[in-house]
Amino acid sequence: MSSSSPLPSQSEQPELGKKGRRQQALLQLLEATSYVSVEQIAERFQITTQTARRDIADLAALGRVTRHHGGVALALGIDVVTYRQRRIERVEAKRRIAQEVVALIPDGASVYLDCGTTCEAVADVLVQRSALKVVTCNLRAASLLAERTDFTIAVPGGFVRNADGSVFGEGAADFLRRFRFDLAIISVSGIEMDGRMADDDHQEVALARTAIALSRTVLLAVDSFKFGRSGLVELGNLRDVSLLVTEAAPPAELIPVIADGKVRVQVCR
Repeated sequence: MSSSSPLPSQSEQPELGKKGRRQQALLQLLEATSYVSVEQIAERFQITTQTARRDIADLAALGRVTRHHGGVALALGIDVVTYRQRRIERVEAKRRIAQEVVALIPDGASVYLDCGTTCEAVADVLVQRSALKVVTCNLRAASLLAERTDFTIAVPGGFVRNADGSVFGEGAADFLRRFRFDLAIISVSGIEMDGRMADDDHQEVALARTAIALSRTVLLAVDSFKFGRSGLVELGNLRDVSLLVTEAAPPAELIPVIADGKVRVQVCR
């Protein structure tokens, strides 16, 4: 997993100067919002749009941010090599989870399908259902599901993340808000023992949070390797989840948190 280096502390860089302090503040803003337009930067820091673009260029050259048309986002939290490795790891567990998840989805349901290798495995099996309405930012999943002519598939516009073929953009969350879902199928990089869920990309997390808020049922599909692990960006808590599907029982430390959140757990047969 590639990630940007931590923000410099005052002791490490005591003489930042006005420009340095502004760029550091911009990075902190992006950590909270995932994407900021050039106009928003100019207004927030009371600078010209030309200065805002120069700040973006400086941070992009350092690998801290990714430039997009009209704005900027934090540098993506996953690289191609890492994602390909994830695709071949614990394949059998992900297939079992996918079969279990799809068995829970009624024909005709409206579904949000998250990014990630587990959700790609779900897409592979989801073609067994009929007349689904699916919204996903995962182009690989959309391509698989498009083989079913009775499915309705919606994908937000934006920029394609090379690592996994997912689409993110300034208007992706607004696009999602047009819908209401019977079910959101999400996956995460880790579930800490206090129930916090985290993933590795700010934009992916922002979409997952939006989908959770728009869904009647939230299904978390993760293999047992994710228990006790974390990620770069906090997504939420197990309390936000209706049903957890995994291939092995959660560790004893996590059971009280699951019970407190009234989360149903389904372990693959």
